[in-house]
Amino acid sequence: MNSVSLYYRDGSSDKVYQAVIEPKEGGYVVNFAYGRRGSTLTSGTKTSTPVGRLEAEKIFERLVAEKMKKGYRQGESSGSYTVVSVESTGILPQLLNPASEQELEHLLLNDRFLIQQKLDGKRLLLRKESGVVTGINRRGMVCGIPENLVTDAMSLPGDWLLDGKIIGTTYHAFDLLEHDGSLRAKGFKDRIVALLNFLSPARVSSIHFVSPIYGVPMKKRMFEIWKEEGQEGVVFKKIDASYIPGRPNSGGDQFKFKFVQSASVVVTAQNGKRSVKMGLYDGKRMVAAGNVTIPAGVEIPEVGQIVEVRYLYAFPESGALFQPVYLGVRDDIEESECSVSQLKFKREQELAA
Repeated sequence: MNSVSLYYRDGSSDKVYQAVIEPKEGGYVVNFAYGRRGSTLTSGTKTSTPVGRLEAEKIFERLVAEKMKKGYRQGESSGSYTVVSVESTGILPQLLNPASEQELEHLLLNDRFLIQQKLDGKRLLLRKESGVVTGINRRGMVCGIPENLVTDAMSLPGDWLLDGKIIGTTYHAFDLLEHDGSLRAKGFKDRIVALLNFLSPARVSSIHFVSPIYGVPMKKRMFEIWKEEGQEGVVFKKIDASYIPGRPNSGGDQFKFKFVQSASVVVTAQNGKRSVKMGLYDGKRMVAAGNVTIPAGVEIPEVGQIVEVRYLYAFPESGALFQPVYLGVRDDIEESECSVSQLKFKREQELAA
């Protein structure tokens, strides 16, 4: 057996787990992916470097046995998902620095910046090349995507590369990086017009266009509307800026401003009663960030995995997160990014009030 698809159903819980042995660099690796049926699968590997065939089979068999002990079973179609892989593409997204409260007013009043709604989903580059559709995560790794998205993507003409976020089985595209050639050197306004012209004729149901908002009055109005609605935030993009992968050391031509607080944390231990301990790096030292409850029907993350949590604020004396809410596993960022520098701390005067 070189691959397997396992399924788990219990009440509202409906999950899939895939595992596969693949050849790599003269040896073999054991890759896996898991998630709720019909959603984007979180992918990873059990072998950081290639191993021999027999060792790969032992790792694969232990993994399958472990999942079946937890109630997973074989025997159903795996047609809702693409094939598991952790192949690196070398394609990386442009990452944004946060805007401070002091910078916010300038960005709202500056006509050279437009805004788009910041969506609460998973970052995903979507590529079609030579008739093959691929999902690429924030780290440039191939990741599993829902089959309905593959079907819709196949109907779009030519070779292309989109940047956006996926929420459930719907993809929200906010930039066009390639369409029969690279568009990265063009200004953002030109790319967003090209994206609209590219998507509008197709009218595919699972790929949506994220509209830009121009002009100071409309920018201010939509900013307040999204804030009142409890949306995640907004993104400011300079209209003539090219697309540069990675995050600038400071500043940049694109900024994000979040209405709610979230952080990527490392799971340091599993507690009883469906909760885990969280940790963050303070320099090279791991410090505690409190506990977070894992909702019923959601797989409890393993020690060492990175997860995303939403919270109200962090306590300055302890770094613990107040009222954290579990959002899910992050397989698209490095552990070094889980630092205390992410946190928004409650000011002393607010704590004393």
